[in-house]
Amino acid sequence: MDHPYAENDIEAFRRDPEGHYFDRKSARKDTEEIAKHLMAFANAAGGKLVVGIEDDGAVTGFKRDKAHRIEGFEQAYVTELAPSPRVETERVSVVNENGEDDHVLVMDVASSERQVVRRRKDGKVALRKGDESVWLDYEQIRALEYTKGEYFFENEVLRDSSMEDVDRETVEIYRHALGTDIDDEKLLRSIGVLKDGHLTNAGMMLFGQNARIVLPQARFRVLKIDGTEMGHGDKLRIIKDQTFEGPFIKSIPEARDFIASQLRDYQFQVHGTMEFRTVSEYPEYPWFEGLVNAVTHRDYSIYGDYIRVYIFDDRMLIQSPGRLPGAVTLDNIRHKRFSRNPIIARVFTAFDWVRELNEGVDKIYQEMNKAGLPEPEYENDGDYYLKLTLWNNLEERIPRLRNEVAHQTTSIPSNEGDSLMHGIQVPLDLATLMTLSKNEIAAMRIAAENGRVTTKMLADNRGITTRTASAVLKELTNRDLLTWHGNSPRDPQQYYEITTKKFSE
Repeated sequence: MDHPYAENDIEAFRRDPEGHYFDRKSARKDTEEIAKHLMAFANAAGGKLVVGIEDDGAVTGFKRDKAHRIEGFEQAYVTELAPSPRVETERVSVVNENGEDDHVLVMDVASSERQVVRRRKDGKVALRKGDESVWLDYEQIRALEYTKGEYFFENEVLRDSSMEDVDRETVEIYRHALGTDIDDEKLLRSIGVLKDGHLTNAGMMLFGQNARIVLPQARFRVLKIDGTEMGHGDKLRIIKDQTFEGPFIKSIPEARDFIASQLRDYQFQVHGTMEFRTVSEYPEYPWFEGLVNAVTHRDYSIYGDYIRVYIFDDRMLIQSPGRLPGAVTLDNIRHKRFSRNPIIARVFTAFDWVRELNEGVDKIYQEMNKAGLPEPEYENDGDYYLKLTLWNNLEERIPRLRNEVAHQTTSIPSNEGDSLMHGIQVPLDLATLMTLSKNEIAAMRIAAENGRVTTKMLADNRGITTRTASAVLKELTNRDLLTWHGNSPRDPQQYYEITTKKFSE
């Protein structure tokens, strides 16, 4: 069972603090109280409950005055709870505090993967949170039902919706991905997102033109931070902030492109050559898979919040509302499969965004390791957020990569070409190259290859607006990396070229 105690170590049970996976109780507690804790563990990630040890660690067993019979505790999960969770019990021989031969009862509780465990007599539900077993209110129980897969939020029907709420272009994108010519209505019915002419929550999130109005929690926000801390108040350090709304089939690619545009591409010189290679802060797979997983598996029954992606100088943080789904834990997340939103997941497979065999999270680890980056970090912020942190360490990677390329032991992927500085006799220094964005790198490359770069050339090359391209070129000019030539800001013949003086100093 998935908790820290593989062995029934009485000394550990006496001294260790109670927590999310472990509790100890006196045998003087009644069976109803014990059943509450068994239920709480089952509804969470499982755990061990030890009966016969006091809160202060004293081993009192079952011979203490007013202790209940051990047989009653052994059956508590059957008599008090419905459905009965999977519990393994063991009587462990001990010497109690009075020097008598006695027992404590160790109860191993497995997580209930597909059902919420309730108190049999009244349907009340408890959940383990930290070192406490707490009663849940109606909304919390409903959220737990979604988490366990007893019900699916994505399947609930929006009674005020109709085919008029469907973004037809999005349906066409999906139809093309499937390689079918089935009409819109039949297609949506076939995947279970249109019922009796009404869209489900999943249908609205995937294909609805009014998704941002009807389900405002179905959005995600990307923030680029200047430095390693967010800051606050007048010291808030957000330099880019963009929210992506609307049908996921459109918003996910849009977010992917935006995130990619905000990441730094670093240039390094291969030892002993004039060859330059490009390496990104992060390989694309880990952060894109992390984003898709957040969108696919988040708890959309939680209103008033949304997925956030923070891009700091030293890390990327993907934060999703809701606890881990089903029996997935931080310990088994690399290999355990459970989808809180199976219809959304199935639609995403058509675009190869979700992997059917659950290799996605494990591959995040593999790709980060392959890139020479620290292992990804998953953490629960209480029960409210799941966080994925991807760290970069370019100060360490660049020298290693430079040596690896020189010895032909690896190849460095590049989206910008093998040599940024082709045609330039004296390259930019590494410190400067490491500060350039992808758009800035493209501008310098175009200027190097063609002797000049214009707003239109950069816009066409990168698929960005001329306004954005113009801003990129002006920034490079301000940094004295490019020199502007023209008679006026409206001169149709104006262009930029690499600042020769910069490279001759």
